[in-house]
Amino acid sequence: MQNDSALMRLSPLLATALLPRAALASSEAADRLDLTAHGVGLFAIVVFLLAYLLVMAEEFTHLRKSKPVIIAAGLIWAAIGWVYAADGITGVAEHAVRQNLLEYAELMLFLLVAMTYINAMEERLVFDALRAWLIGKGFGFRKLFWMTGFLAFFISPVADNLTTALLMCAVVLAVGGTNRRFVSLTCINIVVGANAGGAFSPFGDITTLMVWQKGMVEFSTFFALFIPSLVNFVVPALFMHFAVPDLKPATGGETVMMQRGARRIIGLFLATIITAVSFHNFLQLPPVLGMLTGLGYLQLFGFFLKKTARRDRHRPDNIEHDGQMGDVVPFDVFSRVARAEWDTLLFFYGVVLCVGGLGFIGYLSLASELMYTGWGATAANVAVGVISAIVDNIPVMFAVLSMNPDMPVGQWLLVTLTAGVGGSLLSIGSAAGVALMGQARGQYTFFGHLKWTPVIALGYVASVLCHLWINDTLF
Repeated sequence: MQNDSALMRLSPLLATALLPRAALASSEAADRLDLTAHGVGLFAIVVFLLAYLLVMAEEFTHLRKSKPVIIAAGLIWAAIGWVYAADGITGVAEHAVRQNLLEYAELMLFLLVAMTYINAMEERLVFDALRAWLIGKGFGFRKLFWMTGFLAFFISPVADNLTTALLMCAVVLAVGGTNRRFVSLTCINIVVGANAGGAFSPFGDITTLMVWQKGMVEFSTFFALFIPSLVNFVVPALFMHFAVPDLKPATGGETVMMQRGARRIIGLFLATIITAVSFHNFLQLPPVLGMLTGLGYLQLFGFFLKKTARRDRHRPDNIEHDGQMGDVVPFDVFSRVARAEWDTLLFFYGVVLCVGGLGFIGYLSLASELMYTGWGATAANVAVGVISAIVDNIPVMFAVLSMNPDMPVGQWLLVTLTAGVGGSLLSIGSAAGVALMGQARGQYTFFGHLKWTPVIALGYVASVLCHLWINDTLF
């Protein structure tokens, strides 16, 4: 009897475990409440808008962008939970939150590994060596304008567009810091180049990564955006070229030697990318699993560097000490993890939970019906790029992925392109632009960028038309 009683208690659990996922999803969908016209829905919209106004005003308030969206996420889901609890519907909102947390965890861990590698290369002076090499070559302003732009375009697909833009801006300020016109134009070119370069690689931009991790587009298919992305960068650069002063700055004599292990860390980062792609393409496993495996590569190599740190004492170019002459600070991978952009990672948490909450309420279904059914996929995806110039492209892309409109691969590539390069239309439209306004304060400004928005928009339109033309077989 006891065994029969235990079996009876277990049978509902077994039945639930064996039910198809589709049946569970449809059951939860049936239990969802349409709160779009409810007071809680309007409350959620107001909270999200207020939080996002604070995010957009970060440059002036100096309030970290993660703080308002984290609080907004908590308030939105608390309001949703209150309504569902009052109606006696249990488990549905909780399951939705857990799904959002799973999506965030995959994105956060993926980015954490990438940031750790970038910080490790920075600590090994990889970027400082590149900057010193560029400065020491004595290039003219116009040549440097094109070189920094192309380097931003080709480095950002591997390193993220924010890191790339900051590196190139450091070169510009070191060479032509007194020439305001050169700095302004070259910073604009760097922002456009970094955003365009990040659009054709999952490792170059968060939005591209999100589309890849969702499985909407295969890794190799993103490279179909290479030529449209190049067009997006080259068209405005051709117009700006003639406004760049035709001068040659004085060269600096700085020489920077990379620290021991720098080249091997670059190789390990490439191996990590290959591992992540292989896990996704050949094993049908989440790419984040491959990235975390790659973090293990760096940890093992970091252990080797730490155990052989005595070799650094004999290097005359070594500059890392702990305050005592000859006492070298060994490489520590966890110090690289600690230096990750935690504000950015927590901002993503707030965005994912906020947009997930608005979608759970029902607003994303309304937006999808209006845009993708009413306007059509092409017009909607082009509009997404324009919106991302004002609102950060991350919540915009997450909203599109949450809507999950039925589109061919060509349209998913189009929205990836527009969300990536649309932020170049305004200086506040991308993380690269906002960061460079802070780095080149007073020389690269919102209105300085706005002056060249028409030619950047021309590049935007040209890249969209180019994609529609050369990738027409994907539609």
